[in-house]
Amino acid sequence: MKRLIGTTLAATLLAAVLTPGAHAQGGTRVDGIRPDKVSFPAIGSLSQPSGKGSFRFGVSSSATQIEDQNTHNDWYLWSKPAPEGLGKSPFVGDGVGGYTRAVQDTDLVDGLNVDSYRFSIEWSRIEPQRNKIDEEALAHYDQQINALVAKGIRPMITLHHFANPVWVDDPRDPDCKNGPSDTNLCGLDHPQGGKLVVEEMAEFAKLIAERYGDRVDEWVTLNEPMVYMTFSHAFGAGPPGKANLNPANLAKFTTAQRRYIEAHVAMYRAIKAADRVDADGDRAASSVGLTVGAQEYVPIRDGKVSKDPRDIAARDRYRQYTDYGFVDALWKGTFDSNLDGVADERHPEWTGTLDWLGPQSYARIGVSEAGASGGGNPAYPVINVDLCTTAPCLPYRDPSYFVPAMGYEASMQGLASVLREYGKRYRGLPLVVTESGIATENGARRSQHIVRTLEQIAQVRAEGVDVRGYYHWSLLDNFEWLSGYAARFGLYEVDRTTMKRIPTSSVPVYSGIAGSRSLSPQVRREFGGTGPLSPENAGSAAR
Repeated sequence: MKRLIGTTLAATLLAAVLTPGAHAQGGTRVDGIRPDKVSFPAIGSLSQPSGKGSFRFGVSSSATQIEDQNTHNDWYLWSKPAPEGLGKSPFVGDGVGGYTRAVQDTDLVDGLNVDSYRFSIEWSRIEPQRNKIDEEALAHYDQQINALVAKGIRPMITLHHFANPVWVDDPRDPDCKNGPSDTNLCGLDHPQGGKLVVEEMAEFAKLIAERYGDRVDEWVTLNEPMVYMTFSHAFGAGPPGKANLNPANLAKFTTAQRRYIEAHVAMYRAIKAADRVDADGDRAASSVGLTVGAQEYVPIRDGKVSKDPRDIAARDRYRQYTDYGFVDALWKGTFDSNLDGVADERHPEWTGTLDWLGPQSYARIGVSEAGASGGGNPAYPVINVDLCTTAPCLPYRDPSYFVPAMGYEASMQGLASVLREYGKRYRGLPLVVTESGIATENGARRSQHIVRTLEQIAQVRAEGVDVRGYYHWSLLDNFEWLSGYAARFGLYEVDRTTMKRIPTSSVPVYSGIAGSRSLSPQVRREFGGTGPLSPENAGSAAR
């Protein structure tokens, strides 16, 4: 369990098809049935009723994970070797040169035939010191957005993707004994500083929406908020390095969580006030949502899928904590201040601040009642659950689904049930899969993941679930948080010595799907279904 919390799971958290029957590895149908063509309609509104039934193909990235010259954010300080930095994780360094090559890289996006590119604007680059705005950085993102719009690619901008300017919550001074200052606001959990952080996040959102709202209508306030809360404030696995998910410090953790919810609400309202131009013609000047980690959770015990009510309850508690709780707060206007699964605060002022929701799916995770396997301290105190991401404690659905670079089992087949659950729980709220991908050096394996994910999405759309798109993670190989650069998620491989972008064999597959807006029978035979994935170690020739 310690390995999961400290490395693989924290990195991850940072991290049935249309026709029945399975496909065998290599694309031959086991049952001999010819798969039908699956067609996808054109892009439409992300949030308006007119967009129901529409579909978009996209690709995603994040600034901290790809950009160079990004020296003012907390991950740079956190990961830079001592004595200049804290040396607490692999060093982000100059990313994959994504800032210098941002405009150039729009050609790669264009080559994928996608409708939209989701990327983030680095807060610490725009505001490296509190209240000091870097106009050159703003102009740089202008150029990137203009290049996308000129190519007919719709920008979707994420405002907070796991990283802060150092002055928000300096990881060198987590106790903040001197109180908030312009060089350290002390973070979300501080009694005085937390309110200041919320205000600053809203001011940043206002600035960005005013600057780019004439060309951008689609906004993500926060990326996977409870994943961020978990590594930053629950276990201290990433900056600012606070470990408060325990009975003694729980009030500090839930204070930070409450403030982060308030930050979303304040950012939502700031964007709505500042972005007054309907750039995409859907009669809405802005569509504002957030993304959420949405994994497949399996109750387990003694190395088997469990039917024990205690493990099922543990699965449900964990899913409430990591997937549903934050969204419930905005949907219902309630808050669970002691994480016991029962809301005990009412906040009607939080409701009505979510236009759409982005479930992001990667992994199949086993959950059991704390101590069910005879271990010591639970993996998640307070929530009182243990986690497992691979055999022997979690039985494989298929051993070939195991992702060695991340230490978990990929969950393409679990996506349909996840989307059904979100569609039912948040009825009337449009969904878009804003991230899904696989870390691999085998291009066929990645192509299989893309096709099978789209088959799952097509299935639930046919059932009436309002899923309006799919964004592949990611455009480029990138800094994968606690895993560093070892995990390769990119459609384009990056040689970090030269920063050369090298198309993988998945590029023509995905560009062909997006360009034709369909999964052809041939593509489905070759890559689709529910059978084994191509072996990871067969990847060098198929990259």
